[in-house]
Amino acid sequence: MKKKLLTLITAAFLFIPNATEACTGITLRTKSGEIVVGRTIEWALTALNSSYTIVPRGFTQRSLVPNGGKEGKEFTARYGYVGLSVEQPEFIMEGVNEAGLSAGLFYFPNYGKYQEYVVSTKHRTISDFQLVAWILGSFKSIDEVKEGMKDVIVVGIDPRSSTVHWRVVEESGRQIVIEIIDGKAHFHENTLGVLTNSPSFDWHLTNLNNYVNLFPGSAKSRALGNITLSSIGGGSGLLGIPGDLTPPSRFVRAAFFQTSAPLLNTSEETVIQAFHILNNFDIPIGVQFADSRTIPDIPSATQWTVVTDLKNRCIYYRTMYNAEIRCLDLKSIQFDKVKLQTKPLDETKTQPIRKIIVKR
Repeated sequence: MKKKLLTLITAAFLFIPNATEACTGITLRTKSGEIVVGRTIEWALTALNSSYTIVPRGFTQRSLVPNGGKEGKEFTARYGYVGLSVEQPEFIMEGVNEAGLSAGLFYFPNYGKYQEYVVSTKHRTISDFQLVAWILGSFKSIDEVKEGMKDVIVVGIDPRSSTVHWRVVEESGRQIVIEIIDGKAHFHENTLGVLTNSPSFDWHLTNLNNYVNLFPGSAKSRALGNITLSSIGGGSGLLGIPGDLTPPSRFVRAAFFQTSAPLLNTSEETVIQAFHILNNFDIPIGVQFADSRTIPDIPSATQWTVVTDLKNRCIYYRTMYNAEIRCLDLKSIQFDKVKLQTKPLDETKTQPIRKIIVKR
């Protein structure tokens, strides 16, 4: 059983260059300061077994460890939460709890390094793919998360798989990025609200200085010798913004799209705005594969997009199969009575098309 479980995990999450490192996260505010966070998740090799998972208060789980068994830290949820999971209900990639704390996992290949797994400390050990579940079930604030991290050892389930880093957001808007480098946890205050993948978060902030020339809108006409130069089309203030799929380029684009977005009145309007912004980061299937490689038969490398309204405790998602936005309202869930449940994000993996009937 342990061998079968480890094989499943490895098949699902083994790091393959250019196949997984494409998650993009943004943060928006309403005019009154309500916080909305959004992100994409990518996997270009196969269709992930993606579900939403509802976890009640009092639910206990035990972490996986590198040998494939459930012998790690045992933890019980103080807070109920809803998350989007892949392959197994424990592997929450993005979610929010009833206290309004959001957490999510982003790939962080080649730059992170966890501590080595030691059997004698297995009671404190938690797998990187279960850290989001532990955070959502255990804490209501970032300060609590930082304090709690002192008592756990985060390990990878398989040494061949990619390391990850995490985003944690409070209802107040405070946000941190957690990165484990050389076995030590680093906490970055993320006042910008953008996150992608490698390199480290502080590197991305420094890299933004290379784009100090960019601005929203269009450049003014100016003379060049005896001719006049003028914008060919709208948005020329962003000439030079990187358009490729690498994490640094997506970070720059996300930063400028996010900060130039107008403040809207309601959180629901802002949720829709977040989905529109994240449209720019959908990855069409095929562009990540060389001509000699077989392209998988899936609609997109961007498998799903999720947006969370922290104040109103609503988590919204759409998938590569169905662009309809669906919503899970945590306020309607009785977390003291509901049972643990996991259901596929898509009941039918086909994009619905509604024909318009034209009458004579």
